[in-house]
Amino acid sequence: MYPWIKALHLVAVVTWFAALFYLPRLYVYHAMARDRGERQAIDYFTVMERKLYRGIMTPSMIAVLGLGGVLLVLNPGWLTQGWLHVKLALVALLVAYHHVCLVYLKQFAGGRCTRPHGFFRVFNELPVIALLAIVLLAVLKPF
Repeated sequence: MYPWIKALHLVAVVTWFAALFYLPRLYVYHAMARDRGERQAIDYFTVMERKLYRGIMTPSMIAVLGLGGVLLVLNPGWLTQGWLHVKLALVALLVAYHHVCLVYLKQFAGGRCTRPHGFFRVFNELPVIALLAIVLLAVLKPF
């Protein structure tokens, strides 16, 4: 069963990261539409953001965490290794990022988000750094 669990975990990771990359990009476009007063576009982005967050992003995160937990149960020796501690800390930061995305989703939906689109362009890059570090840690296991 181990290869199946690992494969499903990786599929969930890919799906979660796709959403972590795309939702903040939608926020960039939403903020630009807000600044131009494009009501129809604002409504469109609000629906897209909600569906992405609830229908793909959150279930993917739950799958990543659940399947990752199963992998840890099957490989308890990993818990003594430093690379895994750093990786789990980065995953915890990604979970926090995921929830910050929900805060912005609610702000946009309520017409209360005042952050400029440039902020979301930078915000959108944070998961890239985490992904790079997590993959390097998981593959290289440097410590």
